[in-house]
Amino acid sequence: MNIKNIRLHTILFFIYVLTCFSPSFAQDGKMYPMEAPAESNAIPLNTGGVKNQPEKETWFKQWGDPMARNISHATLTPFLADPKIATGTSVIVAPGGAFMWLSMGNEGWEVAKALQERGINAFVLKYRVQPTKGSLEGFAKQMQERFAAAESDSSATNSPQWDISNPQEDAAAAYALINRRAKEWHVDKSKLGMIGFSAGAELTLQTALATDKIDLAFAGLIYGMMRKVDVPKSAPPLFAAIATDDFLFNGQFGLIQSWYNAGIPVEFHLYQNGGHGFGLGNPDRTSNTWFDAFIHWLEVNKLTTPVR
Repeated sequence: MNIKNIRLHTILFFIYVLTCFSPSFAQDGKMYPMEAPAESNAIPLNTGGVKNQPEKETWFKQWGDPMARNISHATLTPFLADPKIATGTSVIVAPGGAFMWLSMGNEGWEVAKALQERGINAFVLKYRVQPTKGSLEGFAKQMQERFAAAESDSSATNSPQWDISNPQEDAAAAYALINRRAKEWHVDKSKLGMIGFSAGAELTLQTALATDKIDLAFAGLIYGMMRKVDVPKSAPPLFAAIATDDFLFNGQFGLIQSWYNAGIPVEFHLYQNGGHGFGLGNPDRTSNTWFDAFIHWLEVNKLTTPVR
């Protein structure tokens, strides 16, 4: 990819962010503050805090979905399958949000409940994110400033521009915790995988590539970056899904080619439409079938037992 296309990709990313968070771009996407939910089942991962973070964790709603930002302490929330239908297959679910907020409803709890209903244990990872301004207005302005910086930076790439070591540590801690409590939670350690959305897909990708630390049974990347990566021979099977009208697609197939060249099973679904951030699905979009395709992929690869 040449510098012009790389720069355009990054600009499109920030246009998307501004569309989501600035009332001047999208009135229907206005943010509304909300009280933090109880999260009574959330288990602290005790991975530490976030440097240079003066703000407390706050929540807001956008398009009716609960979202969290200024997360300084990671947690893991189990959604355990009913023992009557439990398969032992388990999935760490990583919501997205540009590593600055987390879409906890659309890409976290809702996905976890859907997996739970299929007899799959799900664990929603609320990982640490970058500090943002305390007010929603300041947050929107911060996004605008990032957009301006990206627009003027000819060295921008389609790789993450920020340190994601905190989220990676959180993912590793979640994986270790699930393994420690595998018997209690009826987890089949040989069928423990991870699925992520947008930034969560990037976190899932980096976790899947870190095979010297974590041994995922499978990885699911939903509307994540499609760039080429170096894939170790020990990387897990990959399921990837994205829509052609997603700003992260941009006609790239490097990720799929990388897995294919490594000789590791890969399944790829390129949908006609769906945009970015569709979660389990939006009305009248072809991307809405990805979840059933993912479950079928798990079953065919004997990573779970079909629930009849």
